Amino acid sequence: MADYEVQTAFLGEWGRFQQQVFFLLCVTVIPNGFTILAIVFLADTPPHRCLVPAHLNLSAAWRNSSIPLETESQTGALVPSKCARYRLKDVLSFSEKGLLPGVDVNLSNVPKEGCLDGWEYDQSVYISTITSEWDLVCDDRWKNPLTSSVFFSGVLTGSFISGQLADRYGRKVMMFVTITVQTVFTLIQAFSPSWTVFCAMFFVVGYGKISNYISAFVLGTEILGPRVRTIFSTAGMNLFFALGYMLLPILAFFIRDWRMLLLGLALPGFLYLPLWWYIPESPRWLLSQGRVQEAEAIVRYAAKRNKIEPPPVIFSFSQKENQSERTKTHNICDLLCSPNILPAVPYDLHINYFALSLNTANLHGNVHFNTLLSALIEIPAYILSWVLFRWCPRRLSLFLTLFMGGSFLLLIQCIPANMIYIAITLEMTGKFAVTTSFAVIYAYTAELYPTVLRNTALGTCSMAARIGSIIAPYFIYLRSYSISLPYILMGSLTALVGLLSLLLPESYGMPLPDTITHMQHFPG
Repeated sequence: MADYEVQTAFLGEWGRFQQQVFFLLCVTVIPNGFTILAIVFLADTPPHRCLVPAHLNLSAAWRNSSIPLETESQTGALVPSKCARYRLKDVLSFSEKGLLPGVDVNLSNVPKEGCLDGWEYDQSVYISTITSEWDLVCDDRWKNPLTSSVFFSGVLTGSFISGQLADRYGRKVMMFVTITVQTVFTLIQAFSPSWTVFCAMFFVVGYGKISNYISAFVLGTEILGPRVRTIFSTAGMNLFFALGYMLLPILAFFIRDWRMLLLGLALPGFLYLPLWWYIPESPRWLLSQGRVQEAEAIVRYAAKRNKIEPPPVIFSFSQKENQSERTKTHNICDLLCSPNILPAVPYDLHINYFALSLNTANLHGNVHFNTLLSALIEIPAYILSWVLFRWCPRRLSLFLTLFMGGSFLLLIQCIPANMIYIAITLEMTGKFAVTTSFAVIYAYTAELYPTVLRNTALGTCSMAARIGSIIAPYFIYLRSYSISLPYILMGSLTALVGLLSLLLPESYGMPLPDTITHMQHFPG
C-alpha cells in the first residue's frame, strides 16, 4: 500500500471535513475534564466534630466544652478534636451537679471517648459530600483516598482493555460505546445507597472515561493531516479537556449537594450520542483491516465535503506481503514482545498531574477558586505544548518540561510556612510544567507506534501511568505526616522521569508508522 498521507494529500489539511472531525472529537472530551476531577468536590472533607445529642440536658458551658482541644500538626494551634469527645456520662454528671468546666473540673482528667453518636459537619461550603454522608473520617478516613484509587483502577482497566478492543472493532465504535457507559454509570452513581456501591460505579465510570478519551485521540490522530494533527493532539483535545475542568468548580459552586452535582455532570453526556452520524471511522484503521472500499468511501465523502474531485483510484496494493502485514490481527502480545516498544512504557508514569490536581482542596483559600486556578493554568500549558510539538524535538521538549516541573516542586519545601502564596505559586508553576509534558507525552506516543497497534500502545502506556494515578491520592494523604513529603516524592519522580525520557527515539518530522516494521528502534 502506498503511503496513506501521500494518497490522501489531495484532500488538503483544513477543509470542512477536517474541521468537522477536529471540533466534534474535541467536544467529546469535555465531560472527561469534570468527571476525572469531580472527586475533589464529591469527597471533600468539611470541618467536623463529634456530635453531642441535642436531647441531652447539658448546660451551655458543658455543651461548649464537650469537645477536647488538640494541637493541630500543621499550624500548632489548639483546635477542637475531630475524632474524640469527653465521655458524655461524666459530662452529664458534672452538668447536673452545677460544676463548671475549667473552674470546678480539670478537663485534662476527664476521660475521652470516640464519636459514638456520629459527627456534625460544617455546611458553610457543602450541603453534603460522600465524606459527610457516610462518615469517611477518623477511623474510616482511609476510605477517602481509596475512593479515588478505585476510580483510577477503572481507568487502568480501561487503558488495558479498550485499546485492544478499539484496534479490533474500530475507534469510532469503542468511543461511542464508552461515552454511553460513562454517562449511564455516572447517572446510576448519583443514586448510590452506600459507599461500596458508589465505588463500584466509580470504577466503571473510570473505565469509560479513559476509553473514550484514547479512542477519540487516536481517531483524530489518524484522520487529520500532519500539521493539523499536531494541533489536535497537543492543544486541541487538551484545551477542551481543560474547558471541562474549568466548568467543574463553576458547577460545584452552584450545586453544593454531591448527588445533584453528579446528576449535573452526567446528563450532558447524552447530548453526544447523535454525533455518531457526524464522526467517521478511521480510514487508516479500515485499511489495516483490509476494508479498502469502506476506507475509500470515507475519503470520497471527505473530498465531497471539501469540494474536491478525488482521483479514480485512491488506494492500491503494491506488495502482497505488505497487505498481509496490515490485515494481520495484532494484540498486546505483539506490543510487549517487540524490542522496539517495551522500553517506552515507563515514561508515561504521571502520578504528579493527578496528585497536584487532587491537592487543590488542601490549598489555602477557597476550594472552588483554587480548582478554577488549577484548571486555568492548563490553558497556557497546552498552548505551549503545541508550540513545542510544532517546532521543537520531542525528547528535548519532554526533558525540559519534566525536569523544570520536578525542580519547582522540590523548591516548595524550602519556602517558610508563613509564605503561603509563594508556595502556591511554585506549586501552580510545577503543575504548569507537568501539564505541558502530559500533553506532549500523549501526542509523542501516538507518533511512535504503528496504526496496527496505535490504540493498544497508547492504552498500554496510559495503563502504566494509571499505576501512578492509583497511588496519587495516597501522596496527598502523606500531608498528615509531613506537608513537604508529597512534594519531595513528586519532585524527585518527575525529575528522574525527565532524565529517562532522553533515552527515547526522536519522532520529530517523521511520518506515522503503519506497521511494526516501520517503527524506529528505541536507543534506550
